[in-house]
Amino acid sequence: MIALLERYVGVLPDWAAQVLIALIAGTIGAAIALVAHAVLFRILRHIVQSSASQSDDILVARLARPTRWAFVAMGIVLAARQTPALSDFWERVAGFVMPLLVGWIAIAILHSLVDAMTLRADISVEDNRRARRRRTRLAIVNRIATFVIVFLMVSLMLFSIPGVMKVGATLMASAGLAALAVGAAAQPALKALIGGFQMALTEPITIDDVVIIDGEWGRIEEIRTTYVVVNLWDQRRLVVPTTRFLEDTFQNWTKTTSQLLGTVMIYLDPATDLAPIREEYTRAVTGHQLFDGRAQVLQVTDHNAEAMEVRLLMSARNGPTLFDLRCAMREHMLDWIRREMPEALARRRTLQVAPVELAAGPSIAEAVADLGDRRASR
Repeated sequence: MIALLERYVGVLPDWAAQVLIALIAGTIGAAIALVAHAVLFRILRHIVQSSASQSDDILVARLARPTRWAFVAMGIVLAARQTPALSDFWERVAGFVMPLLVGWIAIAILHSLVDAMTLRADISVEDNRRARRRRTRLAIVNRIATFVIVFLMVSLMLFSIPGVMKVGATLMASAGLAALAVGAAAQPALKALIGGFQMALTEPITIDDVVIIDGEWGRIEEIRTTYVVVNLWDQRRLVVPTTRFLEDTFQNWTKTTSQLLGTVMIYLDPATDLAPIREEYTRAVTGHQLFDGRAQVLQVTDHNAEAMEVRLLMSARNGPTLFDLRCAMREHMLDWIRREMPEALARRRTLQVAPVELAAGPSIAEAVADLGDRRASR
């Protein structure tokens, strides 16, 4: 084929003929590679569609784009073996193209594996503690591994430039000051990277954990190497640096389990009979659909001359459910006391006494005149 092309372009100058032959050969090689890629992935898609697992579907979908360009590169390489001009061009750009393609394919494989493992960690079930821990680790490891792959890919691409290698050797020769400057500049990035590793190992938080930070209640929505996104109860997003969860104090309501205890305080008259109220509370909370059956009790926790503080303790399977249960019990008990025992509501008592009669006093003019007479008599 190359001989046939040389016969038709023989009338052109030598350099133009070589360029035209290289373009035609590269185009033919790339076209054949694209056809081979399309046929291969059509067969692969047909195979994975007949499979019940979704992991192979994710892998094939992720690899489709990077492998298409890898096939094109392979077609050009095969064509370059017969075309000197194309071979010279490929030798110059291979140092950039090959690391880019290998890194792209590695990232695609990594993300497909992470997505497949994430599918197995279902957090929609009631007891999702283990699944949330797995998703958190996968998210952190995925971002760290992606950063390492991109760093190595860019490094290999840069080292293919001779000038960059000379600059690197010069910096290594004067590594004292350069190391200090680079270390100072890279300190935030290195701190964030180390914080990501520490987050994955110690697990102070996991995906979908219920936390209270800066006085805000919300769920952990996303964990990155440098920051964490908290989905607040009113659908705002609180972006918190990763180091806050490693260095500062915060509340994690689902660290070991999602089950929680909650209280409701009501204030009653000190002379109230608590037996019927305790009976009604037991009946109401045990029959409520949000109650998980672990703990319920009514106790007097404080008392003063005006009212006594009654605590209603209850339990639920998670934080949002507990909040709804507390509101429901507060409303129900206050309504029941108002209807059945209105005398139990706290009230302020006053002692009525007879009115006090006050005698009329002197006018201001008389008082001033009397004061003047007293001073004159002295």
